[in-house]
Amino acid sequence: MTLNIQSVRFDADEKLIEHVNKKIAKLSTYHDRIIKVDVFLKLDNVVHTIKDKVAEIKVTIPKNEVFVKSSSKSFEESFDNAFESVCTQIKRKKEKLA
Repeated sequence: MTLNIQSVRFDADEKLIEHVNKKIAKLSTYHDRIIKVDVFLKLDNVVHTIKDKVAEIKVTIPKNEVFVKSSSKSFEESFDNAFESVCTQIKRKKEKLA
């Protein structure tokens, strides 16, 4: 499984990258054939004073792809919400295959 983390319009600190890596490592417990995981961390509404933190996760599985987007006031919260949704979708897809 390859992991690609991209931060758009800002530089992600080590703590955030470590948080993402730790969570993504758990994905292999839900599905053993995950090929690639792309994580995009973005700042939305940069023009306004309210800055929404957006996390997008794209998981590539053979013959399938799971994409989730979540936004909140912190990257950790956005990523955790998106991660929960990804886990649920992966479990559902695996159950359909079984």
